[in-house]
Amino acid sequence: MAPAAAGKAKAKKKWSKGKVKDKAQHAVILDKAISDKLAKDVQSYRLVTVAVLVDRLKINGSLARKCLADLEEKGVIKKVVSHSKLNIYTRAVAAAE
Repeated sequence: MAPAAAGKAKAKKKWSKGKVKDKAQHAVILDKAISDKLAKDVQSYRLVTVAVLVDRLKINGSLARKCLADLEEKGVIKKVVSHSKLNIYTRAVAAAE
């Protein structure tokens, strides 16, 4: 009975190695540098979504949605697909050509 009880005293096996993804530190406020980059670069993007702006400009998702609404209002981009979860935009210059 003593050897069986000794086997249960072992530490439980850990299946995970504990790899943790780094948390992204994206901007939550539009500063001058990001604003300039937004105005200059978005005109050349063929596909513009929230994820594209978050990835390329390192901004927050809610800030990206506000920027897209503002750019559409200014006429820089135009909406291609409107859905409750995802809006897809393209550059407005391509339609004029």
